[in-house]
Amino acid sequence: MIGEVSDRILLVSSSPEDKRAYHHGNLRQALLDAALRLLVELPAAKLSLRELARAAQVSHAAPYHYFTDRDDLIRAAGVEGMRRLLLAQQQAVASAIGPRERVLALGKAYVRFAAREPHSFALVFDPQYCRPGEPSAEMAPLIADNEDLLAACVTQAQAAGVLPPVPPAPLATALWGTVHGLAQLTMAGHLDLPAAEAALDALLTPVPHPQ
Repeated sequence: MIGEVSDRILLVSSSPEDKRAYHHGNLRQALLDAALRLLVELPAAKLSLRELARAAQVSHAAPYHYFTDRDDLIRAAGVEGMRRLLLAQQQAVASAIGPRERVLALGKAYVRFAAREPHSFALVFDPQYCRPGEPSAEMAPLIADNEDLLAACVTQAQAAGVLPPVPPAPLATALWGTVHGLAQLTMAGHLDLPAAEAALDALLTPVPHPQ
């Protein structure tokens, strides 16, 4: 009986599409999609459950069925942002041909995501919601997959002579730090996206061997 009542509360003032999404078990994802849309324009500090409900066109009570409070919502939005950042990199790498091109594709996808969704990108790395070294159970596998993707690109590039034959782990960290710095400069308006991408191209320009 309680479950039936809560289901009805969720769908007050909802559109037919919202009702279909809920009945297919997709309302939580629909709420996260709405949160990421809001984060395109708003920083996480201004995200609220009431604003989320309005953006998703559901009742004000609906988000509370999935998120206990505002912090829970923001933490979940950070995980969704990380999932999308990872997906953008995976797709870019999968479509690139050649070890140098895969490293470049990885870096450019990272910077482009930050330029396109700066507030979501900032939330992914906000230590208040993703404590360094102590990721949540939902965030940890996404971070691990991202690290594995970078490591694979680095080792392939080293094997092809694109990157220097040094220990791969610190080299991967150096590349991540460089790309993350470019992403931060782009988000802050100190670099435009073409300049950031040109910097990555320059960084990975092959060095001609002396004759």
